Amino acid sequence: MKLVSFVAENRPGYGVAKDDGVIDLRRRFGDRLPRLRDLLSAGALPEAERFARDSAPDFPLEGVQLAPVIPDPDKIICIGMNYRDHVAEIGRTVTEKPSLFARFAGSQVGHLQPLVKPAVSDEFDYEGELAVVIGRQGRHILAKDALEYVAGYSCYNEGSVRDWQRHTSQFLAGKSFAGTGAFGPCLVTTDEIPDPSRLTLETRLNGKVVQYTTTDLMITSIPEQIAYISTMLPLLPGDVIVSGTPGGVGVKRSPQLFMRAGDVAEVEISGIGVLRNPVIAEIA
Repeated sequence: MKLVSFVAENRPGYGVAKDDGVIDLRRRFGDRLPRLRDLLSAGALPEAERFARDSAPDFPLEGVQLAPVIPDPDKIICIGMNYRDHVAEIGRTVTEKPSLFARFAGSQVGHLQPLVKPAVSDEFDYEGELAVVIGRQGRHILAKDALEYVAGYSCYNEGSVRDWQRHTSQFLAGKSFAGTGAFGPCLVTTDEIPDPSRLTLETRLNGKVVQYTTTDLMITSIPEQIAYISTMLPLLPGDVIVSGTPGGVGVKRSPQLFMRAGDVAEVEISGIGVLRNPVIAEIA
């Protein structure tokens, strides 16, 4: 099942995406479950599946504006330096524990919405990544049980403002400019992707492949990420783990390759689809 958050008829909603349109679950669940993260928290995926089987779409796909899959997660935790080719290209060494940093929900846009190149920087870089959406609350989760806590997977372009990222040893300044991260197009539930280590990921800029990997090459696997993060704090339904980018980032190319106004960035992951975003310049 493919789940989306969207805006239609000037109203936020969420629902099931099918080839012939979107089934509006917000309309069916009403105030009981007003957001996608509420649906996950209530364990209501089986009800959503029944609507997906039995209901006709309420909107054509072109009749909705897709929002970030989870527009308002409690937390977005990103994994840095999680592919060996990326660690090598940036001149770092593999760490014993995963490198973590946070993004904020306000930095995200949805599928087909514009990524915004900040006015203060010309070093706006792409980072294609697999996003993991948590489906039920857990703390001190064992790696062997971790995938039971996952609702599904999506694509993420974890856009990075490299010069601001270098201001200090902390990544935050380069990672949460408004409109610099893209999340979508949909959440594909785990019944369709039982094993997240068997996926391919490709990032394209203006149609040219700039990153390619298979997810079995992650240094810290998805179950290990969940176990590590959940030891620190509870993972909640709708939380997002952005699991790391492979080699090929623009800042380490020669010549360097950054996203600019007029570009189109795409992240494609097998079994999920293509997250596509035009790039525009910020109007300061």
